[in-house]
Amino acid sequence: MQKAVFLDRDGVVNELIYYDEHGMVDSPFIPSQFKLLPGVIEAIKLLHENGYLVVLISNQPGIAKGHMSATNFALIREKMHNELYKDGTSLDGEYYCLHHPVAKVAKLKINCDCRKPKPGLILKAAQQMKIDLSQSWFVGDNISDIQAGQAAGCRTILIGTIKCELCRLMNEKGAKPEFISLNLKDAVELGILHNKQTAENYFYCSDCV
Repeated sequence: MQKAVFLDRDGVVNELIYYDEHGMVDSPFIPSQFKLLPGVIEAIKLLHENGYLVVLISNQPGIAKGHMSATNFALIREKMHNELYKDGTSLDGEYYCLHHPVAKVAKLKINCDCRKPKPGLILKAAQQMKIDLSQSWFVGDNISDIQAGQAAGCRTILIGTIKCELCRLMNEKGAKPEFISLNLKDAVELGILHNKQTAENYFYCSDCV
């Protein structure tokens, strides 16, 4: 059995995009919008050097909602692969949920078991790739990532900055990550590899302690 680090994609591996016309932050919908976040290459290399598989687990309802075409989805994936490969690294696996319960595309309008916070994709990856979930981590930037990772039996890290409202939601949903880090590189170096708890990556913001 192998150990792995499961990564959400948007906001962890690549930049989120603000769509002014819709007033929302979402995934990149065309290849030119896809940009790796700083430190991602180094983080993936560190994980590989320390014996971890790196597996992407991502909700991607853009096709279901009519925001992007299947062609653009494939081209974005190709750009990600190329960006990683040219700097000497790669992912060991990718698992995507394309469904959404209120999808515009009928065949993708499914209340599935693979959409986070459900752990279906993680469990599928673990079975297919022979991964020991008790020795693995899930790194994401949403509470749904933390819930999915915990439901699958992984340790978890939240990427982002902690706020009182997020503290309240984590308490309500029982979804406290083991660490909170500003980016994937810090998550790997401080959390996964060194288990280093600091004031900057503690569970709560100062007002909630």
